[in-house]
Amino acid sequence: MAQIRIENVRKDFGTFNAVKSSTFTIEDGEFFMLLGPSGCGKTTTLRMMAGLELPTSGEIYIDGEEVGQKPASQRDIAFVFQMFALYPHMNVRKNISYPLLSQGMARPQVRKKVAEVAEILGITDILERPVGGLSGGDRQRVALGRAIVRNPKAFLMDEPLGALDAEFRQHMSEELRALHDRMGATTVYVTHDQLEAMQMGDKIVVMNHGVVEQFGVPQDIYDWPATRFVAQFIGSPSMNFLEFNGTVGNGAEHVSLGETRFAVPRQLAGASGALTLGVRPEHVHLSDAASYRGEIIASEYLGTTQIVTLKTAHGQVKARIPSHVPVQVGESTGLDFDARTLSVFDNASNLALISETNREVLDHG
Repeated sequence: MAQIRIENVRKDFGTFNAVKSSTFTIEDGEFFMLLGPSGCGKTTTLRMMAGLELPTSGEIYIDGEEVGQKPASQRDIAFVFQMFALYPHMNVRKNISYPLLSQGMARPQVRKKVAEVAEILGITDILERPVGGLSGGDRQRVALGRAIVRNPKAFLMDEPLGALDAEFRQHMSEELRALHDRMGATTVYVTHDQLEAMQMGDKIVVMNHGVVEQFGVPQDIYDWPATRFVAQFIGSPSMNFLEFNGTVGNGAEHVSLGETRFAVPRQLAGASGALTLGVRPEHVHLSDAASYRGEIIASEYLGTTQIVTLKTAHGQVKARIPSHVPVQVGESTGLDFDARTLSVFDNASNLALISETNREVLDHG
């Protein structure tokens, strides 16, 4: 397995800039997620790692070797596609063994390696079946088997579970992560699903419009979003945003929303002017004793919790509270926020106001 380094990689298609000077490192053995909405550049970045696209500029290192301008055949990686890309005229055994036979490996050794991979993936009983009659989950296992059997330096996966239904996708994501842990493989996985990324990834790169917005471990990205886009994209429901004019940092430990002052983390960088206070729904508390008020306009029951939507003077706020707490649409209630969890964003740049200590955590994961 191998470390993968992306250094100032840029990709242009004519006049369109798909990826803008991306830089990050995927450590040996990590399960690494490339996350973002459609068109953000994540798949293009993965294809450049694979050699299916060549970067316009920048360097790509796999296991210490610069491979940016080398074809895919010289990179020793395995690519798993969303649509499986299996050979329909071959059975399961032949699909898995094809990469080894094409490399000239002796048939007895091929049979041994196919048996080992089939055992790992739990598909020993379907080796002789044609792939056309398999379920989506079994087809995905066969596609994974064809990648694993080569024992490459890294596995690159482009939304490999995207074609599965929601329930089975959850099951397969757990299996895929368990398989990664058993093999200790370097895995790069593209997804637009932030829940999948948070659940499976050791590290996450969040991309938007070809730009790496943030890079780090899932908890840091959730707790300390570096930009307003990351704060909005990560989390369900996403972070609440309340716009105000004021000053933070440089000794100011409170912000004012109307007549109410809220404590904010001390380690914020200094800024003043048009700002936005960010708070996660689970950190919004309903309290009659709180002076900041909101009107309840909706409640969504989710079993153990409920999402309550409130209208305030600074915008809508969603609160995640226990489902047994009674709420009534149309009534007014007080809102309080957990100061330790608040973020503040500069409206001009959409960047979070983060101290140098916390920025170092965000920059280096």
